[in-house]
Amino acid sequence: MTTGPAGPSGDGRAPTPEALLHLARQAAAAGAEVLARRDPAALGATSKSSDSDWVTAFDVAAERAVRRVVLDSRPHDAITGEELGTTVPAGSGAAGIRWSIDPLDGTTNFIRNIVYYGTSVAAADADGTWLAGVVHAPALRRIYWASRGGGAWLSDQGRVRRLAGPGTDRGRILGTGFSYDAATRAGQVDDLGAFLHGFGDLRTLGSAALDLCMVADGSLDAFVERGLHEHDIAAGALIAEEAGVVVLRPPLRSVLDGGPTEAERLAAVTAAGTPGFLAAVRGSAAPTSAPTTEGAS
Repeated sequence: MTTGPAGPSGDGRAPTPEALLHLARQAAAAGAEVLARRDPAALGATSKSSDSDWVTAFDVAAERAVRRVVLDSRPHDAITGEELGTTVPAGSGAAGIRWSIDPLDGTTNFIRNIVYYGTSVAAADADGTWLAGVVHAPALRRIYWASRGGGAWLSDQGRVRRLAGPGTDRGRILGTGFSYDAATRAGQVDDLGAFLHGFGDLRTLGSAALDLCMVADGSLDAFVERGLHEHDIAAGALIAEEAGVVVLRPPLRSVLDGGPTEAERLAAVTAAGTPGFLAAVRGSAAPTSAPTTEGAS
Protein backbone atom coordinates (compact mmCIF):
# COMPACT_ATOMS: atom_id res chain seq x y z
CA MET A 1 0.00 0.00 0.00
CA THR A 2 2.92 2.36 0.67
CA THR A 3 6.59 2.40 -0.14
CA GLY A 4 9.59 4.25 1.22
CA PRO A 5 9.92 7.94 1.95
CA ALA A 6 9.54 10.56 -0.76
CA GLY A 7 13.01 11.94 -0.16
CA PRO A 8 14.45 15.39 -0.87
CA SER A 9 12.95 17.25 -3.81
CA GLY A 10 16.01 19.06 -5.10
CA ASP A 11 17.17 16.36 -7.54
CA GLY A 12 14.40 17.01 -10.07
CA ARG A 13 13.13 13.43 -10.08
CA ALA A 14 9.39 12.99 -9.83
CA PRO A 15 8.44 11.04 -6.71
CA THR A 16 5.99 8.17 -7.10
CA PRO A 17 2.45 8.51 -5.75
CA GLU A 18 3.26 5.75 -3.27
CA ALA A 19 6.28 7.63 -1.94
CA LEU A 20 4.24 10.82 -1.56
CA LEU A 21 1.55 8.83 0.23
CA HIS A 22 4.12 7.53 2.70
CA LEU A 23 5.07 11.10 3.57
CA ALA A 24 1.44 12.31 3.56
CA ARG A 25 0.54 9.66 6.12
CA GLN A 26 3.39 10.76 8.38
CA ALA A 27 2.40 14.41 8.01
CA ALA A 28 -1.29 13.80 8.65
CA ALA A 29 -0.43 11.72 11.70
CA ALA A 30 1.58 14.64 13.08
CA GLY A 31 -1.40 16.96 12.66
CA ALA A 32 -3.82 14.44 14.13
CA GLU A 33 -1.54 13.99 17.13
CA VAL A 34 -1.97 17.69 17.88
CA LEU A 35 -5.76 17.38 17.60
CA ALA A 36 -5.77 14.32 19.86
CA ARG A 37 -4.45 16.56 22.66
CA ARG A 38 -7.66 18.62 22.55
CA ASP A 39 -8.04 20.67 25.73
CA PRO A 40 -11.23 22.74 26.14
CA ALA A 41 -9.31 25.23 28.29
CA ALA A 42 -6.71 25.83 25.57
CA LEU A 43 -8.86 26.15 22.42
CA GLY A 44 -8.15 29.84 21.88
CA ALA A 45 -11.07 30.00 19.43
CA THR A 46 -11.60 33.15 17.36
CA SER A 47 -14.02 33.82 14.50
CA LYS A 48 -12.80 34.42 10.95
CA SER A 49 -15.30 35.24 8.18
CA SER A 50 -18.45 34.85 10.28
CA ASP A 51 -19.70 33.82 13.70
CA SER A 52 -19.81 30.20 12.47
CA ASP A 53 -16.33 30.18 10.89
CA TRP A 54 -13.74 29.54 13.58
CA VAL A 55 -10.02 28.97 14.03
CA THR A 56 -8.38 27.61 17.18
CA ALA A 57 -4.86 27.35 18.51
CA PHE A 58 -5.04 23.68 17.53
CA ASP A 59 -5.67 24.51 13.84
CA VAL A 60 -2.47 26.53 13.70
CA ALA A 61 -0.40 24.09 15.77
CA ALA A 62 -1.57 21.15 13.65
CA GLU A 63 -0.68 22.92 10.41
CA ARG A 64 2.78 23.74 11.74
CA ALA A 65 3.25 20.07 12.65
CA VAL A 66 2.19 18.92 9.17
CA ARG A 67 4.48 21.42 7.47
CA ARG A 68 7.47 20.37 9.56
CA VAL A 69 7.11 16.76 8.48
CA VAL A 70 6.72 17.65 4.79
CA LEU A 71 9.56 20.15 4.71
CA ASP A 72 11.95 17.90 6.62
CA SER A 73 11.72 15.43 3.72
CA ARG A 74 10.92 17.73 0.79
CA PRO A 75 12.18 21.24 1.61
CA HIS A 76 11.67 22.61 -1.91
CA ASP A 77 8.00 21.69 -2.35
CA ALA A 78 5.26 24.33 -2.40
CA ILE A 79 2.68 24.17 0.38
CA THR A 80 -0.77 25.69 0.65
CA GLY A 81 -2.52 25.54 3.99
CA GLU A 82 -5.77 26.86 5.37
CA GLU A 83 -4.24 28.77 8.25
CA LEU A 84 -0.69 29.66 7.14
CA GLY A 85 -1.28 30.34 3.45
CA THR A 86 0.95 29.48 0.51
CA THR A 87 4.72 29.11 0.61
CA VAL A 88 6.87 28.51 -2.47
CA PRO A 89 10.50 28.05 -1.37
CA ALA A 90 13.28 29.49 -3.45
CA GLY A 91 14.69 26.86 -5.77
CA SER A 92 11.49 24.80 -5.79
CA GLY A 93 12.19 21.33 -7.13
CA ALA A 94 11.70 20.45 -10.78
CA ALA A 95 9.27 17.75 -9.68
CA GLY A 96 6.78 20.57 -9.01
CA ILE A 97 5.04 18.91 -6.07
CA ARG A 98 2.55 21.02 -4.13
CA TRP A 99 0.90 20.07 -0.85
CA SER A 100 -2.58 21.12 0.24
CA ILE A 101 -3.23 21.06 3.98
CA ASP A 102 -6.37 21.40 6.03
CA PRO A 103 -4.99 20.92 9.52
CA LEU A 104 -8.40 20.73 11.17
CA ASP A 105 -11.35 20.11 8.90
CA GLY A 106 -14.40 20.38 11.13
CA THR A 107 -13.23 23.11 13.48
CA THR A 108 -16.73 23.82 14.81
CA ASN A 109 -17.11 20.13 15.61
CA PHE A 110 -13.74 20.17 17.35
CA ILE A 111 -14.71 23.15 19.50
CA ARG A 112 -17.96 21.47 20.52
CA ASN A 113 -16.38 18.03 21.01
CA ILE A 114 -18.30 16.47 18.11
CA VAL A 115 -16.09 13.69 16.80
CA TYR A 116 -16.23 14.42 13.05
CA TYR A 117 -12.97 16.29 12.46
CA GLY A 118 -9.51 15.49 11.21
CA THR A 119 -6.33 16.50 9.42
CA SER A 120 -6.32 16.41 5.62
CA VAL A 121 -3.08 16.28 3.59
CA ALA A 122 -2.78 15.89 -0.19
CA ALA A 123 -0.05 16.22 -2.81
CA ALA A 124 -0.36 17.20 -6.48
CA ASP A 125 2.11 17.34 -9.35
CA ALA A 126 2.96 20.35 -11.49
CA ASP A 127 -0.03 19.66 -13.76
CA GLY A 128 -2.41 19.72 -10.80
CA THR A 129 -3.04 15.97 -10.76
CA TRP A 130 -3.64 14.80 -7.20
CA LEU A 131 -1.27 11.93 -6.45
CA ALA A 132 -1.73 11.15 -2.75
CA GLY A 133 -4.16 12.03 0.00
CA VAL A 134 -4.78 11.24 3.65
CA VAL A 135 -7.58 12.15 6.06
CA HIS A 136 -6.69 11.28 9.65
CA ALA A 137 -9.58 11.51 12.12
CA PRO A 138 -8.18 10.93 15.63
CA ALA A 139 -11.45 11.02 17.59
CA LEU A 140 -12.92 8.40 15.25
CA ARG A 141 -9.67 6.40 15.25
CA ARG A 142 -9.92 6.27 11.45
CA ILE A 143 -7.27 6.94 8.82
CA TYR A 144 -8.31 7.14 5.17
CA TRP A 145 -5.68 7.20 2.43
CA ALA A 146 -5.20 6.81 -1.31
CA SER A 147 -2.55 7.15 -4.00
CA ARG A 148 -3.21 7.68 -7.69
CA GLY A 149 -3.73 4.22 -9.16
CA GLY A 150 -3.19 2.53 -5.79
CA GLY A 151 -6.75 2.32 -4.51
CA ALA A 152 -8.35 3.77 -1.40
CA TRP A 153 -7.91 2.32 2.06
CA LEU A 154 -9.24 2.72 5.58
CA SER A 155 -7.72 1.84 8.94
CA ASP A 156 -10.67 1.74 11.33
CA GLN A 157 -9.42 1.29 14.90
CA GLY A 158 -6.51 -0.66 13.46
CA ARG A 159 -8.50 -2.84 11.05
CA VAL A 160 -7.48 -2.16 7.44
CA ARG A 161 -9.69 -2.65 4.40
CA ARG A 162 -9.79 -1.51 0.81
CA LEU A 163 -12.67 0.82 -0.06
CA ALA A 164 -15.06 0.27 -2.94
CA GLY A 165 -17.71 2.99 -2.59
CA PRO A 166 -21.38 2.66 -1.66
CA GLY A 167 -23.37 -0.55 -1.89
CA THR A 168 -26.87 -0.82 -3.30
CA ASP A 169 -28.67 -2.97 -0.74
CA ARG A 170 -30.20 -0.32 1.48
CA GLY A 171 -31.85 3.11 1.51
CA ARG A 172 -29.68 5.89 0.14
CA ILE A 173 -28.27 8.75 2.25
CA LEU A 174 -26.97 12.06 0.86
CA GLY A 175 -24.25 14.01 2.65
CA THR A 176 -23.97 17.77 2.36
CA GLY A 177 -22.79 20.89 4.17
CA PHE A 178 -23.68 24.55 4.28
CA SER A 179 -21.66 27.67 3.54
CA TYR A 180 -20.74 30.32 6.10
CA ASP A 181 -21.98 32.86 3.51
CA ALA A 182 -25.69 33.53 4.12
CA ALA A 183 -26.67 34.04 0.48
CA THR A 184 -24.86 30.90 -0.63
CA ARG A 185 -26.45 28.96 2.22
CA ALA A 186 -29.92 30.05 1.15
CA GLY A 187 -29.17 28.81 -2.38
CA GLN A 188 -27.96 25.50 -1.00
CA VAL A 189 -31.24 25.02 0.84
CA ASP A 190 -33.14 25.74 -2.37
CA ASP A 191 -31.03 23.19 -4.26
CA LEU A 192 -31.67 20.38 -1.81
CA GLY A 193 -35.11 19.46 -3.15
CA ALA A 194 -33.67 18.53 -6.53
CA PHE A 195 -30.59 16.84 -5.10
CA LEU A 196 -32.60 14.67 -2.69
CA HIS A 197 -34.52 12.90 -5.44
CA GLY A 198 -33.84 9.18 -4.98
CA PHE A 199 -32.46 9.56 -1.46
CA GLY A 200 -34.19 8.52 1.73
CA ASP A 201 -32.34 10.79 4.14
CA LEU A 202 -29.77 13.56 4.55
CA ARG A 203 -26.70 13.99 6.78
CA THR A 204 -24.63 17.09 7.53
CA LEU A 205 -21.52 16.04 9.45
CA GLY A 206 -19.56 19.29 9.36
CA SER A 207 -16.43 18.03 7.57
CA ALA A 208 -16.32 17.86 3.77
CA ALA A 209 -13.11 15.81 3.91
CA LEU A 210 -14.81 13.13 6.01
CA ASP A 211 -18.02 13.34 3.97
CA LEU A 212 -16.06 12.38 0.85
CA CYS A 213 -14.25 9.61 2.72
CA MET A 214 -17.58 8.27 3.95
CA VAL A 215 -18.85 8.04 0.39
CA ALA A 216 -15.67 6.08 -0.33
CA ASP A 217 -16.36 3.68 2.55
CA GLY A 218 -20.06 3.37 1.76
CA SER A 219 -21.41 5.08 4.89
CA LEU A 220 -22.89 7.76 2.63
CA ASP A 221 -24.15 7.15 -0.88
CA ALA A 222 -23.34 10.58 -2.31
CA PHE A 223 -22.15 14.04 -1.34
CA VAL A 224 -22.71 17.55 -2.69
CA GLU A 225 -21.68 20.97 -1.44
CA ARG A 226 -21.19 24.42 -2.90
CA GLY A 227 -18.46 26.89 -1.93
CA LEU A 228 -15.67 24.62 -0.68
CA HIS A 229 -11.98 25.47 -0.66
CA GLU A 230 -9.36 23.29 -2.34
CA HIS A 231 -7.94 22.20 1.02
CA ASP A 232 -11.39 20.98 2.09
CA ILE A 233 -11.57 18.39 -0.69
CA ALA A 234 -8.05 17.70 -2.02
CA ALA A 235 -7.47 14.47 -0.08
CA GLY A 236 -11.07 13.33 0.32
CA ALA A 237 -11.87 13.64 -3.38
CA LEU A 238 -8.88 11.50 -4.36
CA ILE A 239 -9.86 8.89 -1.77
CA ALA A 240 -13.39 8.77 -3.19
CA GLU A 241 -12.08 8.53 -6.76
CA GLU A 242 -9.73 5.70 -5.89
CA ALA A 243 -12.67 3.87 -4.26
CA GLY A 244 -14.41 3.94 -7.65
CA VAL A 245 -16.74 6.87 -6.93
CA VAL A 246 -17.34 9.45 -9.65
CA VAL A 247 -16.26 12.88 -8.39
CA LEU A 248 -17.05 16.37 -9.64
CA ARG A 249 -14.19 18.69 -8.72
CA PRO A 250 -14.70 22.37 -9.54
CA PRO A 251 -11.84 23.33 -11.91
CA LEU A 252 -10.93 26.51 -10.08
CA ARG A 253 -7.75 28.49 -10.66
CA SER A 254 -4.76 27.15 -8.74
CA VAL A 255 -3.77 28.95 -5.57
CA LEU A 256 -0.30 29.28 -7.11
CA ASP A 257 -1.93 31.47 -9.78
CA GLY A 258 -3.84 33.55 -7.26
CA GLY A 259 -6.70 31.12 -6.69
CA PRO A 260 -10.37 31.68 -7.46
CA THR A 261 -12.21 34.85 -6.56
CA GLU A 262 -14.58 34.57 -3.62
CA ALA A 263 -17.55 34.67 -6.01
CA GLU A 264 -16.07 31.85 -8.13
CA ARG A 265 -15.45 29.70 -5.07
CA LEU A 266 -18.90 30.24 -3.59
CA ALA A 267 -20.53 29.30 -6.90
CA ALA A 268 -18.46 26.15 -7.47
CA VAL A 269 -19.97 22.74 -6.66
CA THR A 270 -18.20 19.61 -5.45
CA ALA A 271 -20.07 16.30 -5.69
CA ALA A 272 -19.40 12.58 -5.42
CA GLY A 273 -21.69 9.67 -6.23
CA THR A 274 -23.09 7.81 -9.21
CA PRO A 275 -22.93 9.20 -12.75
CA GLY A 276 -26.70 9.74 -12.58
CA PHE A 277 -26.41 11.78 -9.40
CA LEU A 278 -23.64 13.92 -10.86
CA ALA A 279 -25.77 14.55 -13.94
CA ALA A 280 -28.54 15.82 -11.67
CA VAL A 281 -26.08 18.04 -9.82
CA ARG A 282 -24.77 19.45 -13.08
CA GLY A 283 -28.27 20.20 -14.25
CA SER A 284 -29.30 21.91 -11.02
CA ALA A 285 -26.07 23.84 -10.62
CA ALA A 286 -25.51 24.66 -14.29
CA PRO A 287 -25.77 28.47 -13.97
CA THR A 288 -22.95 28.66 -11.42
CA SER A 289 -20.87 25.48 -11.83
CA ALA A 290 -17.86 25.12 -14.10
CA PRO A 291 -17.34 21.99 -16.25
CA THR A 292 -16.50 18.77 -14.48
CA THR A 293 -13.48 16.54 -14.35
CA GLU A 294 -14.77 13.15 -13.29
CA GLY A 295 -12.46 10.65 -11.64
CA ALA A 296 -9.40 12.80 -12.31
CA SER A 297 -7.55 15.72 -10.84
